[in-house]
Amino acid sequence: MAQTATLISDRLKAAAAADEPITFRQAPHNLEAEQALLGAILVNNESMDRVSAFLEPAHFFDPLHQQIYETAAKLIHAGKQATPITLRTFFENAEPISPDLTVPQYLGTLAASATTIINAEDYGRTVYDLATRRALIIIGEDLVNEAFDSSVDSPPRAQIEKAETRLYDLAEQRKYGQGFLGFGMALTTAIDMAGAAYQREGHLSGLSTGLTDLDNKMGGLQQSDLIILAGRPSMGKTALVTNIAYNVAKAYRPEQQPDGTVKAADGAIVGFFSLEMSAEQLATRILSEQAEIPSEKIRRGMITEDDFRKLVEVSRVMSQIPLYIDQTGGISIAQLAARARKLKRQKGLGLLIVDYLQLLSGSSKRGDSRVQEITEITTGLKALAKELQVPIIALSQLSRQVEQRDDKRPQLSDLRESGSIEQDADVVMFVFREEYYVERLKPSEGTAEFAEWQQKMMAVSGRAEVIIGKQRHGPVGTVPLSFESQFTRFGNLARDYQIPDYGG
Repeated sequence: MAQTATLISDRLKAAAAADEPITFRQAPHNLEAEQALLGAILVNNESMDRVSAFLEPAHFFDPLHQQIYETAAKLIHAGKQATPITLRTFFENAEPISPDLTVPQYLGTLAASATTIINAEDYGRTVYDLATRRALIIIGEDLVNEAFDSSVDSPPRAQIEKAETRLYDLAEQRKYGQGFLGFGMALTTAIDMAGAAYQREGHLSGLSTGLTDLDNKMGGLQQSDLIILAGRPSMGKTALVTNIAYNVAKAYRPEQQPDGTVKAADGAIVGFFSLEMSAEQLATRILSEQAEIPSEKIRRGMITEDDFRKLVEVSRVMSQIPLYIDQTGGISIAQLAARARKLKRQKGLGLLIVDYLQLLSGSSKRGDSRVQEITEITTGLKALAKELQVPIIALSQLSRQVEQRDDKRPQLSDLRESGSIEQDADVVMFVFREEYYVERLKPSEGTAEFAEWQQKMMAVSGRAEVIIGKQRHGPVGTVPLSFESQFTRFGNLARDYQIPDYGG
């Protein structure tokens, strides 16, 4: 800091010695654009309709212009006329602009030199863009000052996250937090959603998981939903969510919109936070599933030449799908949110997956219990789902009390720190495979119990259940699925009535 002060002092002395005028940079602004816009509003109040959706009083550089715009907006929204005459009463006691110009006189000057209503929006956008640039300067200055004067307990990573959040909020401030919506607009959105569901294959309002029975029960994965997928170890939570991620990403079909933006006509771009497994392990799982080669054979290199050709062929297809994996372990909810926002801005995002919830950390305030931390995490995930307008699937562990019951099917009360998880989630699903438990009760061969066990194993082998314990916008219940453990693959379960009859 001392070096910087010395450098500035030397420059000032040099400028004074050279008899040069010292110039200072001003924050970007355009007073003429502000005057032209205010004049247009005062002459024709319909101009306000063209800018009120995005322009706020704080966007004006001149404090007087802020007051004029705010007062005019209040009058117009109250159904009254905003003219130099009606505004005069609000500014009669205001401090004069100059000895020769009062504020009421200035209002008349603005109206007299007004632009046309056609240009109002252009001037409004100029004012808005310059305000955005000023906000960027403030963020930059704060970033520099905090970096110079940061305390020991404020690590650089926290400063980066804070700056990222502020920049993202600035970039997205017109997309979110729009306040109240008219019921008519909400109805239009609902009808559009129903129309899209009618036209989409499978007639789903949300993203298809690729699992027909699950889609039918949920209507697909809905925008802004926080979906908790829970289960005991070895039930196949990661396998199921990996299957869903691949199915959604593989189905992605972009469609150019009239305004030049790209929208997903089907499927979605998927972001996958793998906090437990590496990206390579995750890729091996998907390779195994798609190539139908056991993952342990792939890892150990126990494959034939035909198997290798199949792997290469499948990997070519897989490399094209929009599935992005972040394998950083132990990140905080704030870091996760910042990275998800960045992915949406750079690549687009339609589905976010977190494997798994208990590996995330909160703000780690001293004295906070783990329950408070989980509450912060689930609240943050739900807020992020609404902000990004994408479904978020978060995996969760279950407590050991499941193992102490005769019926091992999980319930909502089995969720670890279940209060906040159950409360914040829109959907809570459990993965359950009875085969896992029956297999571990295998008796000695040749006994009567063994024959009974074999029959039981045949009944449950290759089957899995997804138990929907909570769903805000649909029914609860159980969805049967098939499970091929060697490929860690879930699929649609063929029922008796679905099996074709080849009898003569």
